[in-house]
Amino acid sequence: MNHLKATALLLIAPHMALAQQSASGSAAMRLNTLTPEERAAGWRLLFDGHSTAGWRGWQMDSMPSGWGVREGALVRVRPAADIITTEKFKNFELSLEWNVAPGGNSGIFYRASEDDNAIYWTAPEMQILDDAGHPDGQSRLTSAGADYGLYPSPPGVVKPAGEWNQVRIVANGNHIEHWMNGVKVVEYELLQEHEFRVAFRNIKIRVLP
Repeated sequence: MNHLKATALLLIAPHMALAQQSASGSAAMRLNTLTPEERAAGWRLLFDGHSTAGWRGWQMDSMPSGWGVREGALVRVRPAADIITTEKFKNFELSLEWNVAPGGNSGIFYRASEDDNAIYWTAPEMQILDDAGHPDGQSRLTSAGADYGLYPSPPGVVKPAGEWNQVRIVANGNHIEHWMNGVKVVEYELLQEHEFRVAFRNIKIRVLP
């Protein structure tokens, strides 16, 4: 696969339960909006906080019925197919927040294609995980923030289950960075269905030259 072509960004939801939103931290901020500074820097919203516009199911033309909007978050409310942005991006900086319940496991795939029968064969994955409550948390290669199975993330950065984590993914040419809660947890150069629920919010992207 040519990772430098314009490929779609994916948000995936395996083995994940929706956690109760906490009133602490960024949850008290205005959700799914852009500041004047963000607009000037080229950021735009991928999720408006009210609808699923701009999203569809992976290898589908429409949005799976199991996804919906709940309290300003894009939520997998019941078992459903994975979702993908309708627009494709080549070089970008992605910013969003995720919240996982105890035992939850999910991931964000990027630079992906729909040419195979499973998303994980086509793209890198930033792991989303309750490190303390899921077996994958026993290895740094499969813990929250890691490039799943390839590049480890450091311990002590992810927040406990039930709290919102802020993450960024920078994909600029072959250069990739994973950031979590203000810490760069992974940096590398590219060489080349589940039953629970998941929620995302404040999903923003900035196209890089």
